[in-house]
Amino acid sequence: MLKKMLKWFAVFFVAVAAVFAALLFVPKDNGKAYRIKIAKNQGISSVSRTLAEDGVVYNRHVLVAAAYLIGAHNKLNAGSYRLPSSISAWGILQKIRNGRPDAVTVQIVEGSRFATMRKIIDNTPDIEHKTRGWSDAELMQAIAPDALSSNPEGQFFPDSYEIDAGSSDLQIYQTAYQTMQRRLNDAWEDRQSGLPYKNPYEMLIMASLIEKETAHEDDRAHVASVFVNRLNIGMRLQTDPTVIYGMGSAYKGKIRKADLQRDTPYNTYTRSGLTPTPIALPSKAALEAAAHPSNEKYLYFVSKMDGTGLSQFSHNLEEHNAAVRKYILKNKPN
Repeated sequence: MLKKMLKWFAVFFVAVAAVFAALLFVPKDNGKAYRIKIAKNQGISSVSRTLAEDGVVYNRHVLVAAAYLIGAHNKLNAGSYRLPSSISAWGILQKIRNGRPDAVTVQIVEGSRFATMRKIIDNTPDIEHKTRGWSDAELMQAIAPDALSSNPEGQFFPDSYEIDAGSSDLQIYQTAYQTMQRRLNDAWEDRQSGLPYKNPYEMLIMASLIEKETAHEDDRAHVASVFVNRLNIGMRLQTDPTVIYGMGSAYKGKIRKADLQRDTPYNTYTRSGLTPTPIALPSKAALEAAAHPSNEKYLYFVSKMDGTGLSQFSHNLEEHNAAVRKYILKNKPN
């Protein structure tokens, strides 16, 4: 009798083990990919419950038992994971124990506007769009109620940002804001003496003007010198990007003479001094140029129109008019 019982027990054990193995190792086809987000310190029990409720695994208890057997029940990597449409419970366990959480990269281009940054983030898949629909004021209040300005333009550093999939978009804004404040403060502390900026925010504005006027490394410091020299003598900056920014949606790719004459808070042809806010998200190079303009006494510059992106700089109006004749008028169609 004992032998018979042992035999049946062995058969039962093998059957249970086979079922357990099948439930653990046989992939379950769910028809589509699935994303699961694991919070910090979250255990296998709650994770398995979510997976079972969504029909991703055959049996949550098998997943929990396997996790305890290999000591992985409290060693899950927090983050967001994309699971393929067909995956076994064992495959899921290995992924959330040993795998790297999925990451989402957001690229913000130097010189873009904050409105463009918001559009890019709003359209980025696989993240939580917590701020979508918020006004700029609401966003700034959530990030930095004591910011240099309640206007977000220019206050976020353009760069490539990586966050875990499923994370809040607010994390990107916070990181970009903190990065800009750090880089701006570093540039402000390291600035050369005698610059016409009352505070770091004015230097941020200047950096945005430099950013929009040139992307050429050899020209940034000279463009900065033109603007600084003009501010020092009370001469208007007269820079086209400020006019374009002030035009808003009315800008269709071309500036007319009437646009230069139409007054807006950002038109540096009609108003003296710096614009009320930055007009773009400036790069580190533009911040450094604003803090360290060249020592040249340039007051004018004009594009060389030769495909290099370089400009010709002039000390006075006579030199400038000659440069216009050489580089602009000769390239105008008859």
